[in-house]
Amino acid sequence: MEKLKSLIPEDLLQTVRSSSVDDLLSSSSSSLLRLFLGLPQFHRVVSELSDPGLGCCGKNEETSLDLKRRGNLCFRSHDFDDALRFYSKALRVAPPHAIDGDKSLLASLFLNRANVLHNLGLVEESLRDCHRALRIDPYYAKAWYRRGKLNTVLGNYKDASLDITVSMSLESSPVGLKQLQNELKAIPVNNKTSKNHDEYHPSSNAGVDYLPRVQSEVKLRCVSTKEKGRGMVSECDIEQASVIHVEEPFSVVISKNCRETHCHFCLNELPDDSVPCPSCSIPVYCSESCQIRSGGMLSTNKMDKHHNFQNLPDDIVEHITGVTSVDKYYSETESIQEHQHECRGANWSAVLPSDAVLAGRVIMKLINQGKATMDLSNLQEILELSHSYSEMSPESKLELHLLSIVLIWCLSKSCCPDLLICEASVTQTIILLSQIKVNSIAVVRMKSSGDSFQCIPSGNVSAKEPIQSLEQIRVGQAIYKSGSLFNHSCKPNIHLYFLSRGLVMRTTEFVPMGCPLELSYGPEVGKWDCKDRIRFLEEEYFFHCRCRGCSQINISDLVINGYCCVNTNCTGVVLDSKVATCESEKLNLFLAAPKSLDRHFQVSEKVYADVGEVASSLLTKPRGSFHIEPEICLKCGSRCDVEKSHVEVNKAWNHLRRVDELMNSGHANVSMLSDCLRSIAVLRTSLHVYNKDIADAEDKVAQACYLAGELRGAREHCEASIKILKRLYEDEHVVIGNEMVKLASIQLASGDSSAAWDTTKILSQIFSKYYGSHAQTLFCYLPCFKQEAVDYLIPRTS
Repeated sequence: MEKLKSLIPEDLLQTVRSSSVDDLLSSSSSSLLRLFLGLPQFHRVVSELSDPGLGCCGKNEETSLDLKRRGNLCFRSHDFDDALRFYSKALRVAPPHAIDGDKSLLASLFLNRANVLHNLGLVEESLRDCHRALRIDPYYAKAWYRRGKLNTVLGNYKDASLDITVSMSLESSPVGLKQLQNELKAIPVNNKTSKNHDEYHPSSNAGVDYLPRVQSEVKLRCVSTKEKGRGMVSECDIEQASVIHVEEPFSVVISKNCRETHCHFCLNELPDDSVPCPSCSIPVYCSESCQIRSGGMLSTNKMDKHHNFQNLPDDIVEHITGVTSVDKYYSETESIQEHQHECRGANWSAVLPSDAVLAGRVIMKLINQGKATMDLSNLQEILELSHSYSEMSPESKLELHLLSIVLIWCLSKSCCPDLLICEASVTQTIILLSQIKVNSIAVVRMKSSGDSFQCIPSGNVSAKEPIQSLEQIRVGQAIYKSGSLFNHSCKPNIHLYFLSRGLVMRTTEFVPMGCPLELSYGPEVGKWDCKDRIRFLEEEYFFHCRCRGCSQINISDLVINGYCCVNTNCTGVVLDSKVATCESEKLNLFLAAPKSLDRHFQVSEKVYADVGEVASSLLTKPRGSFHIEPEICLKCGSRCDVEKSHVEVNKAWNHLRRVDELMNSGHANVSMLSDCLRSIAVLRTSLHVYNKDIADAEDKVAQACYLAGELRGAREHCEASIKILKRLYEDEHVVIGNEMVKLASIQLASGDSSAAWDTTKILSQIFSKYYGSHAQTLFCYLPCFKQEAVDYLIPRTS
């Protein structure tokens, strides 16, 4: 994009940067398009992106064969992990009709990977790869043999006998035939019905493969207000933890950082036997079902009247047909085809930002449905999504113009020749990108070190094993047309999460009739202070937040970045000038408003009591003339040298960051604990006791103690961090649940199963509030925590 920017004259740059929506068609987009269409440099750039012949995303037989050879070498040396990696890479770039020796390259790669998976103990994954090899080559004797061995291990003896029998019909060597006969005799006689191990179901990651139902009593209504535009309100009282909305995405795209780890369709984590796209080398899927739904075709060869099969009994022929047929995949799977237009090997979908790729998927979906015209002139009215183009920064506007022109060119030249490259299509795409900017929702997963969690016995803590913890990973970006109607609040009353691609919304508190239903677009109260939240929302979503979190007195906003009073007996908070100014402005607006303006914005007695704890002087200020003086304690009036405290805090954090680097590099040791303790002592004497920096520091010290084997210290610092976070959020906020996961893992490692059981009950209750019955399946360590605690408790109580 920088290369294209350098081609634009300065006067046109200024026109684009200062343009409004009304200017798009008449000046900026049409002028820029005419300029680029006349420049050879532009055509060279877009040709590299849109021409499949110039792309590096297609299949490559030579590369695939080289990767296969490297995998073979690893397999022979029993380096099965690397062998698995090489075979999987080879599958991604193997052309569907390439031949290696007398076998299909794809079939041989699937069987090689099946052998590796079997050696790694992944029997069901191995069986699925055998199945894939046989769909490509039904006469692959080794694949039938391997399938028979795997079915024997799994106890599917009837299938195993049939598999070995088919392999015998294809075996020409007397020695090999004799061996197969012995294998067949060794299979137990059992007509047990086999399970279907041929298809991986994404539900094994998400816990369910369907979305829950919205409670029948829940009634929502879309309203429009001057302050927030369209939004959703409840038409009835809604209880806490109620499902209020579920939705499949209108369109979705995987995040670039998750392309190697997550399915490009359902966005769940990839299994070891992942399935590549048959037509290009970028997407990879968790199953054939996701591959087909995304627009790919299964690699398969039709079975001819091979003479070896002609004289076989009917049940054997039926078995062969059942294993090698692909009809069930196409008949049972609804195809969405969101990747199909990107599937010819051109570079653009791999290179352009996610916003542009998502826009391309929206455009092609509407064209394929017959809803969008080829000049896209009706795009905006079809989607009915809001946008904030006029409020965007000059550089953002320029970026949208460039992306729109490049995207329309790439779509037209690589997959949709009827799509017009004209002023209307570019203008509508600019608006679409601005709609995506403010309406798309990040699809996230809670990544846990417990995805393969093993509870640690008392006193047996590995120096390389961190505390059990959660991290939110952005795995995709999606448009949910109804989901985009829910407005923002920094104190939301609904929580959203994802089951595969599906969006689920639950209430996190009782919601009375007529109350707005609002989620958080970014940081909530307790994570950032008010000024930082407001700035973020203005920069990302182009509105000035006036939600209940940014309008009422919140103890979190006062203390989250606050300093402590110089009077050691005082619990008051001291603010710097930026926070003081923001809080003064916010509270003046709030206190000047009529008390009856909005019942949800009223300051409750509890809030007054909380504020009085750290800033009792606020409660005596006259309405409408509120002012907070920086560097003055809001409780006792003492003056504090904030600048000096700031310098000391930075020094302490520099020490903690170095310790953090040691822990991340696996070089944790006992000596680093003294540095941690000195640093946190400085923070405690400089910052307010509820400052979030102290909570973060306590968390790091807990990790350092844990890795050094000081489990008592780890527990104490973890509990100290949770205590602070409870004051910044609330006792049953999901953040507290996330931190209690760490505490429970420390308690189990310490052998205190009773405390671990109590902690697990609390965090389970919190997660149930946010995730309902899905908590047990979305967070796989919860059953493990409970079981381990019970296992320890039973002997003590028996």
